[in-house]
Amino acid sequence: MATSNTPRRLTIATRESALALWQAEHIRVRLAALYPQATVSLLGITTQGDRVLDQPLADIGGKGLFIKELETALADGRADLAVHSLKDVPMEMPEGFALAAITAREDPRDAFVSNRYLDLAALPGGARIGTSSLRREAQLRERDPLLSVLPLRGNVNTRLRKLDEGGYDAIILAAAGLKRLGFGARIASLLDPEESLPAAGQGALAIECRADRADLVAALAPLADAETAIATAAERAFAGDLSGSCRTPLAAHAVHRHGELWLRGLLASRDGAEVMRGERSRRVDGAPEATALGRELAAEFLARGAARLVTA
Repeated sequence: MATSNTPRRLTIATRESALALWQAEHIRVRLAALYPQATVSLLGITTQGDRVLDQPLADIGGKGLFIKELETALADGRADLAVHSLKDVPMEMPEGFALAAITAREDPRDAFVSNRYLDLAALPGGARIGTSSLRREAQLRERDPLLSVLPLRGNVNTRLRKLDEGGYDAIILAAAGLKRLGFGARIASLLDPEESLPAAGQGALAIECRADRADLVAALAPLADAETAIATAAERAFAGDLSGSCRTPLAAHAVHRHGELWLRGLLASRDGAEVMRGERSRRVDGAPEATALGRELAAEFLARGAARLVTA
């Protein structure tokens, strides 16, 4: 499949956590199969988000801290592309960079992990439940104000170890990460979107490159999944118009259903005392229409007073 325009060497920038390396290796293998004459390698980078683990992510700059050092490697030519969990990618791409492909989505749901309890309903009052996400925290507190929701940082292996050491009665993680790392058996139960609406882009991988690399954009196109790209375009447009960040308990999830795209959104106060929900559904034929759907739902939220929750 190699052509005169296909790069002979491709270097993938990646964080060095087990999950990030799995994701980058997954893309490396796919690219090597597509372009057998190209040498495809990984460049591991420890980001600021990985180094600072004793503070909440929202307090040190948000999920963009997992991205910036990888973009520096793209800008200075040390790497050609970077692989991210789409939910970690800021809604506004920095100038000079582009998301060249979004791959087929893994399970987008949140997972309940516990060594003692089968599901959220089984947790007793005062149970200690760990999460790094304000989105999850707000929905947990809305469901049961008696739960003790505690911060949980670190990679997947570290979080599971903290659970096993008795620091928590249960933890909430993304199902996709657990399944990709072979920890599917650790999932006690999966949380349906009605219980815990996922983050925008959750479960999907994004491949980023410099916007001026038309050769790479073309080479990466076969990895893209149209259905996932359309759904996540709606989710990210909704979150972007509401200034979605690590400081905002915000969720968005879109699915293709009966020939239409069904988008659900959620915005909440951190304590779960105020939760705003909404949904829209219509036929869309591409990412631009999906983006318009997301923006319409965001406009509805703003008309209902969402700015107050975002500011808070």
